[in-house]
Amino acid sequence: MTEKTYLVFVSSATETCGVESFARLLADRLGPRAERHELGFDLFGLVKALSGVDAVIFNFPVVGWKKKLVEPTFAALVAWLMRRKRVVVLHEWQALDWKRRLVLMPVMLLASSVCFSAPEIADEFAASPVSNVTTKRRAIVPVPPNLVPPATLQPGSRSQALEQQKQAGRLIIGQFGSIYPKKQSTEVLAIAAALLARGHDVGIVFVGSFIKGMDNIERDFFELARSLGIRDRVTVTGYVATNAELFAIFEQVDVFCYLFPEGLTARRGSVLAAGLSGKPVVVNAPRRGDALAHHGLFRRLIEHKAIQLVATDADAATMADAVLEACHAAAPRIEAGTELQRLWSEIVAVVEDGGQA
Repeated sequence: MTEKTYLVFVSSATETCGVESFARLLADRLGPRAERHELGFDLFGLVKALSGVDAVIFNFPVVGWKKKLVEPTFAALVAWLMRRKRVVVLHEWQALDWKRRLVLMPVMLLASSVCFSAPEIADEFAASPVSNVTTKRRAIVPVPPNLVPPATLQPGSRSQALEQQKQAGRLIIGQFGSIYPKKQSTEVLAIAAALLARGHDVGIVFVGSFIKGMDNIERDFFELARSLGIRDRVTVTGYVATNAELFAIFEQVDVFCYLFPEGLTARRGSVLAAGLSGKPVVVNAPRRGDALAHHGLFRRLIEHKAIQLVATDADAATMADAVLEACHAAAPRIEAGTELQRLWSEIVAVVEDGGQA
């Protein structure tokens, strides 16, 4: 049987979010059977690109598409008219602002198949009215880490500043990924404050940047840090361009820490990346028992104690206990190459099954 060919829609963003990174990596993994296409209103260019493929792949929500509210629907409609399969990979749903969900709905209605980043997202979508008139060809796709350990590290000013703190005896707590309220990033501030109150010298590094376009998030974040008496202990790196520099920063972290409102879910690629760093990751457990059933890499990292689970409803004091325990027990490294190859084979198989719809 002839292998299917794909057009993978991407944005023009230079500072990529996790969803954008997944789209670009998926195109790479599909190899010569996939082409990237930047979303826009170039009808001639779109028709030309579609003429050479069997299916198109959308990934939602992409931060770089925020100002392009109509282009996804335009692209999906043209693909439908040209009888190309439309595969949508949906990474978030209920967590999106309702206006963003409204913009995505026409594309969901035109989809040939939908792949969800986690069973929780599939359930959220199933509970929405648009689900009743959207294709029932649906699947759960395991989300990969949004970066992997490089062969060599590239220390920079940010990692060197953290190294100086460590040399002075400071315990460095880290979190990787974008900073936004629904991720409860500020809970790490409370955990650090709890450790400080116990007499531990702690520093906190957020390896990432604030989500753009969200009112007052950065101001409120630093005001909270100030009120907790830890403002001078908080580092926010901003966007870091290369894996080599990112993992040089990771190297200075003692323990990564996450406390999600819904517990760990399979779509948290930033947790996967931290788990592959060789540093322990403390995170609250999934709320549902099957949350990671489809994701072999997550399960393996947990089995090897690279990711250490605490109670789903853990408070700051409990998390502080877990952080102290984790920092005294080095997280074992796993052989990432084999696991990642296996994971990407699973991802491609799920997406391609949608492309055959």
